[in-house]
Amino acid sequence: FCLELKKKKERKMMKVVVLCAFLACALALRPKWNQLTADYSFEQYKSDFGKYYETDEEETLRRELFAANLREILDHNKNNFHATYKMGVNHMTDWTEEEFRGTLGYHKGLGHMQVTERQRKYETGELSLPDFSNLELPASVDWRGKGILSAIKDQGYCGSCWTFSAAETLEAHWALRTGILEVCSEQQILSCTPNPDQCGGTGGCQGGTVELAYTNLMNTGIASEWKYSYFSYDGKNFDCHWSEDKVGAVAQISGYVPLPPNQQEPLMKAVAFAGPIAVTVDASAWSKYESGIFNECNQTDPDLDHGVQLVGYGTENGNDYWIIRNSWSPTYGEDGFIRIARQSTVTCGTDTQPLDGTGCVGGPPNVTVCGTCGVLYDSAFPVVDPYKNPPQ
Repeated sequence: FCLELKKKKERKMMKVVVLCAFLACALALRPKWNQLTADYSFEQYKSDFGKYYETDEEETLRRELFAANLREILDHNKNNFHATYKMGVNHMTDWTEEEFRGTLGYHKGLGHMQVTERQRKYETGELSLPDFSNLELPASVDWRGKGILSAIKDQGYCGSCWTFSAAETLEAHWALRTGILEVCSEQQILSCTPNPDQCGGTGGCQGGTVELAYTNLMNTGIASEWKYSYFSYDGKNFDCHWSEDKVGAVAQISGYVPLPPNQQEPLMKAVAFAGPIAVTVDASAWSKYESGIFNECNQTDPDLDHGVQLVGYGTENGNDYWIIRNSWSPTYGEDGFIRIARQSTVTCGTDTQPLDGTGCVGGPPNVTVCGTCGVLYDSAFPVVDPYKNPPQ
């Protein structure tokens, strides 16, 4: 029996290896921006990205969306001479705008209330920064390839970006502290994080914040991805099925460190000396990005909508940038990452719709948002605790 079980496991492992090799080849064959032409067909796109449509009507719609997006991509790459980034095709090239917006799950009403309270606590001394005063900022930081980042993930059609940002940052800090890189459950955060009564919305795929996620995980810890897998790819919410005895936790946190809003140096020091940071951005213009340094966010009226992970910063050809890990699959951007401009002189805009339909009681009428794509506004990292006893 044991020998047969071992053979079954070996056959299963071989299938996984073959599948991974196939996916790697498929990724390598997809055209880069400098290989794209108007001759790139919808049929080739379907083959490259494994697309399948249930009806002729849907295929017609997807074909039209693909054609329009391809024209925009080719025009940008050919005629936008001063752009510091290139556009390309990816798994979202045939999506509707509504489908894309559905992935942007930052709960603005709750987030702005939390940041407003955070700002007050910093001003009154109730919160203080970690002491990095004796440490000199390095010219560049890049946590990729250091053994603390799990593989790029894909949130699908669910507005669960905040859960990926929270889980991925917890994974990184757990690995830094223990030397063990666990893959943590986004579904636990998505399904088991209560939605506060003072705000509208329903939570789950409809949005949340990293601060809300960490507050809840302080009571439970977080399960392994393998014990509590991600089921909400298609945008459906599920009831919570976590329990200590049946699912358990692979990592524990005792708290989290919210960074001061709209300040660049504390964020740079935190990512350099503490580790990757969960941040919030305006990603409404990111869907066609392929490579380079993106610098075309709305800086006047930013609309914060997406939770991601900051993993470093650097400079290329005199242009400073932040390195952002996204949760839109490895087919997106630079192998799942995007670089956005890091300003030498920080500029700010005003989010004039901070509630955006979520209606938090006592929320501000508008908020100041600083940095490219608002990256400086809402950021935090967890305080992991490998010695914390699991909940009883």
